[in-house]
Amino acid sequence: MPTNFTVVPVEDGIGENSCRSADSVFREEEKEPLRGHHSGDDCHQESSPFISPDHDRGHFYDGKNMALFEEEMDSNPMVSSLLNKLANYTNLTQGVREHEEAENEDGVRRVTITGSQMGTLIGVYLPCMQNILGVILFLRLTWIVGTAGILGSFAIVFMCCACTMLTAISMSAIATNGVVPAGGSYYMISRSLGPEFGGAVGLCFYLGTTFAGSMYILGTIEILLKYIIPEATVFVAEKKTDEPAVLLNNMRVYGTCCLALMALVVFVGVKYVNKLALVFLSCVVLSIMAIYAGVIRTVIEPPDYPICLLGNRSLKNHGFEKCLKIEVVKNVTHTTKLWSLFCDSEYLNATCDEYFTLNNVTEIQGIPGLLSGVIKDNLWGDYGPAGTFIESRSHSSVPALDNSQDLLNPYIFNDITTFFTLLVGIYFPSVTGIMAGSNRSGDLRDAQRSIPIGTILAIGTTSFIYISCVVLFGACIEGVVLRDKFGDSVKKNLVIGTLAWPSPWVIVIGSFFSCCGAGLQSLTGAPRLLQAIARDGIIPFLQVFGHGKDNGEPTWALLLTAGICEIGILIASLDAVAPILSMFFLMCYLFVNLACAVQTLLRTPNWRPRFKFYHWTLSFLGMSLCLSLMFISSWYYALVAMVIAGCIYKYIEYRGAETEWGDGFRGLSLSAVRYALIRLEEAPPHTKNWRPQLLVLCKLDSDLQVKHPHLLSFTTQLKAGKGLTIVGSVLEGTYMTSGSDAKTGEQNLRTAMSEAHTKGFCHVVVASNLRDGFSLLIQSAGLGGMKHNAVLMAWPAGWKQAQDSYPWKNFIETVRETTSAHQALLVAKNIDHFPGYNERLKEGTIDVWWIVHDGGLLMLLPFLLRQHKVWRKCKMRIFTVAQMDDNSIQMKKDLQMFLYHLRLDAEVEVVEMHDSDISAFTYEKTLVMEQRSQMLKQMQLSRTEREREAQLIHDRNTASHFGMNDKATASTPERVHMTWTKDKLVSERARNRESNIAVKDIFSMKPEWETLNQTNVRRMHTAVKLNEAVVNKSQNSQLVLLNMPGPPKNKEGDENYMEFLEVLMDGLDRVLLVRGGGREVITIYS
Repeated sequence: MPTNFTVVPVEDGIGENSCRSADSVFREEEKEPLRGHHSGDDCHQESSPFISPDHDRGHFYDGKNMALFEEEMDSNPMVSSLLNKLANYTNLTQGVREHEEAENEDGVRRVTITGSQMGTLIGVYLPCMQNILGVILFLRLTWIVGTAGILGSFAIVFMCCACTMLTAISMSAIATNGVVPAGGSYYMISRSLGPEFGGAVGLCFYLGTTFAGSMYILGTIEILLKYIIPEATVFVAEKKTDEPAVLLNNMRVYGTCCLALMALVVFVGVKYVNKLALVFLSCVVLSIMAIYAGVIRTVIEPPDYPICLLGNRSLKNHGFEKCLKIEVVKNVTHTTKLWSLFCDSEYLNATCDEYFTLNNVTEIQGIPGLLSGVIKDNLWGDYGPAGTFIESRSHSSVPALDNSQDLLNPYIFNDITTFFTLLVGIYFPSVTGIMAGSNRSGDLRDAQRSIPIGTILAIGTTSFIYISCVVLFGACIEGVVLRDKFGDSVKKNLVIGTLAWPSPWVIVIGSFFSCCGAGLQSLTGAPRLLQAIARDGIIPFLQVFGHGKDNGEPTWALLLTAGICEIGILIASLDAVAPILSMFFLMCYLFVNLACAVQTLLRTPNWRPRFKFYHWTLSFLGMSLCLSLMFISSWYYALVAMVIAGCIYKYIEYRGAETEWGDGFRGLSLSAVRYALIRLEEAPPHTKNWRPQLLVLCKLDSDLQVKHPHLLSFTTQLKAGKGLTIVGSVLEGTYMTSGSDAKTGEQNLRTAMSEAHTKGFCHVVVASNLRDGFSLLIQSAGLGGMKHNAVLMAWPAGWKQAQDSYPWKNFIETVRETTSAHQALLVAKNIDHFPGYNERLKEGTIDVWWIVHDGGLLMLLPFLLRQHKVWRKCKMRIFTVAQMDDNSIQMKKDLQMFLYHLRLDAEVEVVEMHDSDISAFTYEKTLVMEQRSQMLKQMQLSRTEREREAQLIHDRNTASHFGMNDKATASTPERVHMTWTKDKLVSERARNRESNIAVKDIFSMKPEWETLNQTNVRRMHTAVKLNEAVVNKSQNSQLVLLNMPGPPKNKEGDENYMEFLEVLMDGLDRVLLVRGGGREVITIYS
């Protein structure tokens, strides 16, 4: 259960407000449980309750000895101050101890807290003894010994006790590794394995404790109706065959009434349960002492409990007094009451049961004694299906041919099918209860000393009791009596009671009150465990159960506990309920061992338990034993328990509150990541393993919000949760001044990623300018082998309207950075028009325009997109360009065969682009582009002068399309004519020793500045013609993927490069420019 630490500062004599009154501290503590959602706040209270407390601010240190550190005193207190607070802190528990309230003379309510004074004996040893020794010992252990035999029972007891002993060793190590507030096993598991495992196992432990309450209540009612007042039944069987069903109905009625009464007692006040705890414990101790006294008495004078056998079958010893068929009284033969039970009349010539006629009756002693040698007969087990007769091995019988009336005769049967694994499941609840000491950790004087000693001693003592009882029961009691579950052969006495001294009623009354006390303890502890889970806030739908009465009593949790407990009572069979709670307890113990093993193997710096007698091999052995016992007891119950725990785990993982408790699995994850990263460094990934590991460059607006959230949605659609995704952004400034903005922006990025269902990492860097920031991200994002191989960014849509050239210059430099780093680049135009995460494209196409080979990335991206539900119904089309010298028909066949080998389904089309004259429109766009470029180079002019110059150029262009800029033409000896004939084109190619420039010049980007104008015109011509073809074929497609040409090596042509790209994408809505990283990313080989 969560525990709130209250720091009571010590008077330093400096300032009158240096410490607060205990009254105010306790009043604040009383309000703490009512705050509602905690969501992991306990972590901070546990880890740093003494660092930079609010009431320390404002302290002044006037001495000169610590002047060097005086500026840090507010956040880092002096060691002397820290030690004073450590020595005087109060660990207030919200557990079983109820706060007693009183009023002072002012009428203000105070909370008086009793100091933690319990030692090892009272606080740990005796509670564990009381919880371990209980209903199974008194009601089922003799039956288990008789059914499994002494050797089988010894194996069962040894396995279960070894399991709990190993778990106790692991629990002791965890419990002594720092302060464990009230909350016991849940606190230890959750803080060791994390909130997911903690919540799942905590709820399983809660369900186990709740069903344990059902088992104890059923045991109480069984003792009441079978051995104390058997005539107090509500339902009476009309037929002998209806007796089992009638018994179950009576158990349900009385069990429900008992549950309501116990829940009322718990609701009224836990202090009444605590006051009765000593009485219940005394009953357990007296009962065990009576058993050992009875065993000793059997050596001197065995008790007289005659057992009547018919043949070798045991008979119910009620309804008749003498174990005789007939008796002679005064030389006259009379039939007995036993005769009447098997015959149709009391006369000697009556028709009797065939088996009764063929076999004689024998009377033997049910408790022959310790020295009788009966131990030899009880060494081995006697399993059988339901309805099997309880028979003596040392007696023989004559079988009857007619067995039709056997069920109506007073034989004793097996009420359930018995086998070894069933007995393990029924017995295991008798060794649970080892957490009782750790659950009281907040009430102990020295928890780190008391919990290991008390728990291990309690397990050792109870293990000795159980093993000795197994041997003593098998050595003192006849086998047919041991297998008689309800004591019908000993006149409806409790079998273990027949061995007790001075009277069987000592055991009956003692076991009755022991079961009552255990049931009350379960109904007290289970709601508080649920309340602790609810207050941690890790499971949202349980938050209502974190509230209760004003004094912290968990009212709503008690109601839910009573409801679940009623389910176990409606099952009505103790033998059926016991395996259920065994599963939940075993799962809890399994994770306690796992927590200890993980912490030990990881060797985390904080793992420093004071209990030194542990080892990770013992923890793994205990974990393996728990898992084995789960499936040995009941494999289907084990699967159900695991499914329940798994569902809770996944629910907490996806919907639960995010908490960080420094759990061991986080350390395990870090170790695994480190190992994997080192392995990834050894060799680059093979082409078959290549997938886009994205670095997404996001922009933040002035409010530090994501400017293009659809970029993250597109990332999710492209990745489908696979591989690495890093979302980065850059803020201008210095980290000293913009550090808080960076954290805010990072949080906003994380929120946007969550809304877009993008799984990955985010990082915001602060740099002197955006250019350096993006360069830093491209160079250093990722770690080791988990580095990005592709960059995704949005097209700078407003680059022409920008007041300065930084947007497009940053963009081009980013393109150059990715090229130099051999990383792929994806540029999305009109990213805000892309579909969101929850949209569905019902039809349409994804068109790929494959101009140059870039390693196959153009082919791979549509395939990855179509794996996502947004693009799943879109078809894939691939276009390639054929020129004058190409065979378009053969190109199409080759491309289809290539796609077939790649296992890609797509339509193929070859677009023919023949050489043609350059149009006036192309020349005009080139001219405007060059003049605008020339204008922007005049950086020494003011903004007003540049605007005036731009207007003059615009007017000049409007007046005549044939004018040329003098500076532009000065460097070129020849002019470019508007109309190009084929002959002129051929001669120009030959003169410049170039080939195949019609389409591919735009992708080669090797300008010769001596012929700048000709090159610009040709490239603009290519962009215009290619754009016409793309718009003609793909204007209505859902997405167009284009090869992205590289930037010019000479930076003087950067603005022209942007213009070429703008023309290339003109008239298209959704465009993804793709530039490969220089390696093959798709292969035809398996």
